[in-house]
Order: sequence, then structure tokens, then C-alpha cells
Amino acid sequence: MTTRQVPDAAEPLLLAGARLPGTPEPVDLHLVDGLVSSVRPAAAGAGWRARRVELDGRFVVPGLHDRHVHASQWAMVSRRLDLSPAESAAEVAALVAASVTSAVAGGAGEVIGFGYRDGLWADLPTLALLDAVSGEVPVVLVSADLHACWVNTAAARRHGVLEAAGTSGVLREDECFALVRELDDIADDVLDGWVGDAAERAAARGVVGITDYEMRWNRDDWARRAFRGIRSLRVSFGVYTQHLERAIAEGLRTGEAIEGTGGLVTVGGYKVITDGSLNTRTAWCFDPYPGLEGHEHAYGLATVPFDELVPLMRRASEAGLTPAVHAIGDHANARVLDAFEAVGSAGWRRPGSIEHAQLLRHDDVARFAALGVVASVQPEHAMDDRDVAERHWPGRTDRAFMLAELAAAGVELALGSDAPVAPLDPWVAIAAAVGRTRDGREPWHPEQAIGARIALAASTNGAGDTVREGAPADLAVLERDPFAATADELRTMPVAATLLGGRFTHSTTSVQ
Repeated sequence: MTTRQVPDAAEPLLLAGARLPGTPEPVDLHLVDGLVSSVRPAAAGAGWRARRVELDGRFVVPGLHDRHVHASQWAMVSRRLDLSPAESAAEVAALVAASVTSAVAGGAGEVIGFGYRDGLWADLPTLALLDAVSGEVPVVLVSADLHACWVNTAAARRHGVLEAAGTSGVLREDECFALVRELDDIADDVLDGWVGDAAERAAARGVVGITDYEMRWNRDDWARRAFRGIRSLRVSFGVYTQHLERAIAEGLRTGEAIEGTGGLVTVGGYKVITDGSLNTRTAWCFDPYPGLEGHEHAYGLATVPFDELVPLMRRASEAGLTPAVHAIGDHANARVLDAFEAVGSAGWRRPGSIEHAQLLRHDDVARFAALGVVASVQPEHAMDDRDVAERHWPGRTDRAFMLAELAAAGVELALGSDAPVAPLDPWVAIAAAVGRTRDGREPWHPEQAIGARIALAASTNGAGDTVREGAPADLAVLERDPFAATADELRTMPVAATLLGGRFTHSTTSVQ
């Protein structure tokens, strides 16, 4: 397989003998100046002056967007100790013990791991358990949901969190986020190289754009990356509360392009996190977590009080930054909808999104539709969290990842991965949304599955489920029809080529 570099200007192209999913006859696509100039029956464009690329009946769909990514974290994952196979705290400790030996031999100053999920463990993470296998080598382990870190004493001392770590060694929510930001302090050229590699891998899966919610000042990062030649993705970047006033002062507005990036980098929404996650038992819910009744955080965590959330959302929206609000628990989602309603009643009516919208009440589905709030959902999380939900949210899992009910109510869906929580691969998300299953298991609440056409449309950033004349020539060329594929086939969809603005960002040797 070969990958092409994106040229500075797109040459006119004729994609001959293409198929649009769900349609029987082949078509020719004429791409001019970065747009789909025309879609005509095959051979009708034989006289067009353009470089001809034979697709031989391959299927063409709008290019895919991942609407929720942590790009730097995703780029770093392959350089960190993989903890995903561990099914207990003891198994994590064994993985760390082997890594510490290698780290000492290689002169590394710290062991960083990623991907543990402790929601179903029979044993508990403790500071002492990590200390016993690591000694004076600092160890920081980041949970798969990014909402918790498990550290040893040496790392707690290095990062100034010894008191917060307590006897468990576990930091949650804001304390975890602060530590992860320290781990992200990597030289720009090194991190940019890793991000560039990740962007090429994304292009190989038909991805033409991402929304980056990395907890950084993202504008400068992406402007620098575009200047350095990372031009295989359109990037919309989020702004967090700690950078809100700076963004407003610099005149950033959602949807506007950043100068010098060729229109590839645009301002995204204002991101605010209002609760935690289900695996970490910090998602804010109406019912207590089993076994935590009477505990201070039995219902999870509401991390931003309502009387702070509404002014923050209003401040952002009045400055032209669309709110993109994290809510996972059903109580958090209900309260964020209250906030959207309160801001709207004050005279503002700019649609925003709830990021995750994982656990909901049935009554709140209609509120999404009435308020025009986008449900930005990561379907693969349903596959990761199904057993955790059955244990920690029992009797209510019919209200988890309610994609079918949201779609039926007319709510706009936007699918993503939350990478590195799930892979940056929209076909994985589409497969989970359509099949509600993975690894041969019975589908989980199949009544909430959606069709492939709806899932594809929710993965193209508004481009819809088919290629149309006049649209940007952001395209994915596929080896099979996504509307006729099984969920397993969708998950492994072969992508023959990807085009961004009519330029190849990826192609196999069969598409030249």
C-alpha cells in the first residue's frame, strides 16, 4: 500500500466507473477546483479534460469526519505501555513490572501506561501495589476513559500530587486532567511528527476531518502543523474554559478559518466538562452507583455548578463560540439541556452539542430535538461499557446510547471515537451503531441500533449519505457497498482511496 502526499493544488480529476451506495448504475465524478463539479452516468464525461482515474465499480461516499478526538493523546498512545489486556489491578502491576525493567535498562525516566478499565475488577488499585513493582521509577497509568490516573509514590512526588493520591494512588477528573497535561509536555517537533503519522493512518480509513478536543491551546498547534505540511485532514479545534477569555480576546469564532492554513484549520466549539465517566463511576446520575450508597460521590460528580455553567455558555455563545458540553450521566445530560434552555431563553439561539450523551432519560430525547442540540455520540463506547453499565447502571441500560430513539425524534447525530478511548476509525463507530455488537457477542439493546445510511450521514460532518454536485470533493473510495454490508464487514471496511478537496491523501496501488 502506498500513501500520497497532498499537493499544493488539486488537479482536475475524472473518477470513472464509480458506484454510489444504494444505486445500481455506475457514474463518473468530475472534480474541479476542490469541488464535485458533476455526477453523471458512466462514460458521459468521456470528453472532460482531466486526469482519469479508473475506479472499476468501487463505491464512493462523502469523506468521513470523526467529531470527537483528542489528537495529541491519540498520537501518543502507541508510544505508551498498553494496559488494555489487563483484567485486574494485579495484572496491571505485572505489566508495569516488566516495563519498569525495560525502562531502567533503557534509561527512561518515567513509565507511562494507557488503557486500563477498572470498572469490573475484583481487586482495587493501590499506591502500595504499584510501589511494590516499580520502586523509585515514576509510574503514571492513564485509564482508557481519560478520567482517572493511577500513580506510584515516585510519580506522585515528582508531579506534586502525593496528598491527592492518598493510599489508592488514583486521581480523578480535574486532578487527573492536570497530570495528563504535564505528560503532554513534549517538544513540538516530536509531537507534530507523531500527529502527522496519526493523520496518515486516519486518511487510510477514509477520514478527511476531525474535531480535536485536546485540552491545549489548539490554535497554535494546528496552525504550526498545517505550516509544516500536515494537510491530510480538515481540523476543527475546541477551546476549553481555561482558554476561553484568550480565544474571545483574539476574536476566534466557531467556523472561521485560521489564517495561513489553507482553510483546513477552523475554530470549533467551546468545550466544557460537566461530569465524569461511567467506568470511573464519576458520570453524574439520578440514581446512586451500587455499593456506593451514602458515599460522598454516590451519584458521580457534577464538575461545573449550574450557576457557573450558564454564564460560561452565554459568554462563549455571545462571542461566537458554539458550546460543546460534555455530559455522560443522565443527570448531567438533563442539567446541560436545562442550561441550553436557559441560555436560549435569554435571546441566544445558536445550536450546540452535548458531547457523549451516553445515559439519558426518555423525556430528555424530545428536549434535544426541541432545543436543536446535537447529540455527539461515540457508539464504540457502548461496546466497551456494556458490562460496566450492567453492573453500575443496572436496570436502566435500555437508556444507554439511545441512537435509534434520538434519530427517530429528529435529533441530529454526530458520530465520533473520543480517540484514544476508542480507535480513530469511523467504520468502527458506524459498525457499533448499526450492529450494537463486537467480538461475536449478542447485540446489546438492538432496539437502539440505527441503519447504515443514518450512521454514514452522522459521520460526514453534514455532507449527508451520498456524493452530491457542488459539494467539496472530500471523498472515500470503498471496496464494498456500506449499505449492503454486515456490521462485521463495516468494522473492517477496505478503503481504496481518500481525497481531500479533490487531492489524494491516501490510495492503494489499485487506485492510481
